[in-house]
Amino acid sequence: MQLIKLNATDSTNNYLKQLVLEGALEDFCVVAANHQTNGRGQRGSAWVSEKGKNLTFSILKKGIAIKPSEQFLLNILVSLSIIKSLEAFNVPKLSIKWPNDILSDHYKISGILIENVIKHQQIEYAVIGIGINVNQVVFDGLPKVTSLKSILPITVDKDELLTKIIDKLKMYFKFYYKNGSESLNLEYESYLFRKDKPSTFMSPDKSTFTGIIRGVSPSGKLELQMEDSNKEFDLKELKLLY
Repeated sequence: MQLIKLNATDSTNNYLKQLVLEGALEDFCVVAANHQTNGRGQRGSAWVSEKGKNLTFSILKKGIAIKPSEQFLLNILVSLSIIKSLEAFNVPKLSIKWPNDILSDHYKISGILIENVIKHQQIEYAVIGIGINVNQVVFDGLPKVTSLKSILPITVDKDELLTKIIDKLKMYFKFYYKNGSESLNLEYESYLFRKDKPSTFMSPDKSTFTGIIRGVSPSGKLELQMEDSNKEFDLKELKLLY
């Protein structure tokens, strides 16, 4: 595994994207940082991580051969890789809060940010950013966040966890290329947070409504059963409230 370790950088995704422009890198090349000064999450949010405590890294995936219209499959592969890696450490009650937060018993423990470069109607490569709360125990102003140290009786080695995630991701890509995506979609949905339960959502105008999560479409939209019909929503159209 080609691994580049940094003491600090603004964002491992940004650093890796710049490296791609400067020269050839191996498939599954990893950039890991001891500290991110400007880590990013979904919806333009910041990923706040205490220096030296957590696992923050980015993976380069080349030769994906997935159409842009099906790019949510990358979220599925990455989410499952993290879930299975955390299960190996006996992290309890894991779920995926659509589209790409990993929860342990309703508390966020990991986040994903995938940035794709598209050429000729194909994803040329993807930069997969992952943050996992490992040893940080204080999260000021973030009541729904936890870490491995907070919930496990053991200390998790960050390098061991990183290696396990890469191995799982390689395994899931091999499985997809051999068997297709149908069983992967079902496995992803089996971990979907609040699936088949009435849930409250917030629209961009701050109004709220109720729906039941039934699944995720191939394009990555959340499938909701509403009172009068079934509808699909993308990330900009709603926010799941706890």
